[in-house]
Amino acid sequence: MSDPAQTHPLIEEADKKKNEGKHTEAIRICEKILSGDLNCVEAYEEIGDNYLSLRRYDKAEKALKQALKLNEESANANYLLGFVYSCTCDWKKSVELLEKADTIYPNHPEILRCLGWSMYHFGQRKRGIVLLERALFLAPNDPLILNDIGVCYLNEKEFEKSAQLFKKTLQIEPDNQKAKECLNAVRFFQREFEKLKKKK
Repeated sequence: MSDPAQTHPLIEEADKKKNEGKHTEAIRICEKILSGDLNCVEAYEEIGDNYLSLRRYDKAEKALKQALKLNEESANANYLLGFVYSCTCDWKKSVELLEKADTIYPNHPEILRCLGWSMYHFGQRKRGIVLLERALFLAPNDPLILNDIGVCYLNEKEFEKSAQLFKKTLQIEPDNQKAKECLNAVRFFQREFEKLKKKK
């Protein structure tokens, strides 16, 4: 989400390592950048992103807060820190940061996906689903969006809609474990729900 024209040459190398799953190496490269330039916002963002992938949420939070101290208008840092708080179920903070990221960088499907998910879990379920639907409209074949909205519809007992979404994920990614597990859950809950209705 950063502007390539302003990218530090080593950031591209760190990004490459991150995409290869070599998160520790990517972090080391960013630390090297910071040893020469303590104000490189992108380096803190990359460190945060890599720690996020490693599920080291405390370290991700620390790096991303520093990025926001240097540039509070960074869509990427707001988005990533919002994502960290969604992983730790701090829904209020997550929604605030993701809303800010959405204001700075509107209609970005990944920001909308995370905002919709956090909004849903923050108790604004209808609004959360609307945002997830918007993300899906912008990126109709994104398995992460399909799965998240599928889970929300499963929670709402909208079994048919939920099943369709997980089936679509499996058409795109036949080995997607989350979609397989969720589709099995849909079928299980659907059967249980039907049994309950018959008892009434």
